[in-house]
Amino acid sequence: MAGIPIHRFKTISEFFEARKFPGPEHPLISLINMEYAEPVHVHEIVNLTFDFYSIAMKRNFNAKVIYGQQEHDFNDGIMTFMAPGQVFRIETNPGGIKHSGWLLLIHPDFLWNTPLAKNIRKYEFFDYSVNEALFLSEKEEGIIANIMRNIEQEYRSNIDKFSQDIIIAQMELLLSYSERFYHRQFITRKITHHQLLDKLETLLNSYFDGDELIKSGLPTVSHVAESLNVSPGYLGSMLRVLTGMNTQQHIHEKLIQKAKEKLSTTGLSVSEIAYELGFEHPQSFSKLFKTKTSISPLEFRQAFN
Repeated sequence: MAGIPIHRFKTISEFFEARKFPGPEHPLISLINMEYAEPVHVHEIVNLTFDFYSIAMKRNFNAKVIYGQQEHDFNDGIMTFMAPGQVFRIETNPGGIKHSGWLLLIHPDFLWNTPLAKNIRKYEFFDYSVNEALFLSEKEEGIIANIMRNIEQEYRSNIDKFSQDIIIAQMELLLSYSERFYHRQFITRKITHHQLLDKLETLLNSYFDGDELIKSGLPTVSHVAESLNVSPGYLGSMLRVLTGMNTQQHIHEKLIQKAKEKLSTTGLSVSEIAYELGFEHPQSFSKLFKTKTSISPLEFRQAFN
């Protein structure tokens, strides 16, 4: 995204002003029905970042969105989630942007002193790349749209001491449903995700069979995700749903598999095996091996022989 200035929006009001919307009814939370928004008629490429959360449900979005080095064109009903400070690029088509859907903007100050302020980052989809959007069925889209309308209705009514709690509860419901629908997506898109599992297995086999372990040590989660062209959060969530293990656990499983192979088929010492597996200190290798297998490397070798 280098070479193009980043347009930063510190407040929701600034964003409204830039899009020539009427001023927001609430300065810290706002819902925009994009069907009634004026289309953008110019062809442009712009880098954006918000100092607030954005949750978008889009349909027929005729522009390219680039985030996390990934590019995607959206046509079906999809949801995307952006945390404050994330930079994304929008490239409009020559005919401009006109699409339907909803855009929910929440400033972190609105969440202040609520459990959601701390818990919102547990929802890993705020760190997914743009091509890892949530694809909604018609029924799911209806559920999300209803929750967004409830939020809109509450902040547009007379604000009282119950309003924030009710809106926060609706937001938590929205995020919980989104998490459920992502779980469904991991399962229903089996072909795509099992192909990713095959690529992960091939990648780890290549890494552990080559000399990268000695040169660079164990592969990091970030390295594995980047090599597979997905975000670390999406990869970890997908693996947990399909295999019950996250990316780090898959790396460790492959490590233990290789360690057992070397312990049972070679005369290398434990220290030599630890070095070949990328460990600077044999004690660290032995500790991890025992944690994963309940026995030490020497005990495994003796039991195997």
